[in-house]
Amino acid sequence: MNKAGRIIITSLVVALAVTVSVLVSGSASSHRHGIACADVDIRVPQEQSFVSEQDVKDYLRKNYGAYIGERIDSLDLRKMESVLDSRSAIRKSQAWTTQDGILHIKITQREPSVRFQKGSHGYYADDRGYIFPLQKTWEAPVPVVEGNLPLEIPEGYCGEPLSESDAQWISGVLDLLGQMSRSKFWTENLKQLSVSERGDLVIIPLEGRERFILGDSSRPEEKLSLVEDYYKYIQPSKDPGTYATVNVKYPGQIICRKK
Repeated sequence: MNKAGRIIITSLVVALAVTVSVLVSGSASSHRHGIACADVDIRVPQEQSFVSEQDVKDYLRKNYGAYIGERIDSLDLRKMESVLDSRSAIRKSQAWTTQDGILHIKITQREPSVRFQKGSHGYYADDRGYIFPLQKTWEAPVPVVEGNLPLEIPEGYCGEPLSESDAQWISGVLDLLGQMSRSKFWTENLKQLSVSERGDLVIIPLEGRERFILGDSSRPEEKLSLVEDYYKYIQPSKDPGTYATVNVKYPGQIICRKK
């Protein structure tokens, strides 16, 4: 076969392949075009209960509209994700459809690291300092920081801290709690952190009369080490309840007071 013949045959093969590809694509598109959304598969982490499957359905019905019975190629998946991501307890959602007519939604919830409580007003913060409201359906088993909080967070607020000073204060508290979480003693004996009228952070243990005054959140490892020294060397030589406060806010000092 001469060169011209080979070129003609090659061109015909390529043209045939393109035609078949277009027909297959068109058939698939046409097939998908006629598929209606028959059901929704919602995946929510089971270890938390901030958001339920029914919550997700309710959010979509109220803020997106009908989707069951609608063609899957007409569903606005980005809008669905936007609707769900606007909920304070949801960090990220993913929505996609499959050829069997199922709408799939995967939910990643926010994981609170601490609960702040100032009077009747409370809110959570995650490990990045992102603030979101308490949830009606579930209370997270996280450390509580209460009292004279130096934060002005509006009721129902959701988002990053409102000022640099707020962000730094929350970050310091998270660092302190992170240090305590690495201690078996504190994971088992921390009742809560309190903020005094003077603005000092105060550790309240589950057992004992003592209140441990830390001052600010700086030097957490050193201050917690001083508290451990108190339990090792000072408390054993005294009657239970001898001291009401143990001040470790100053470098290298343990100041014990009976009142």
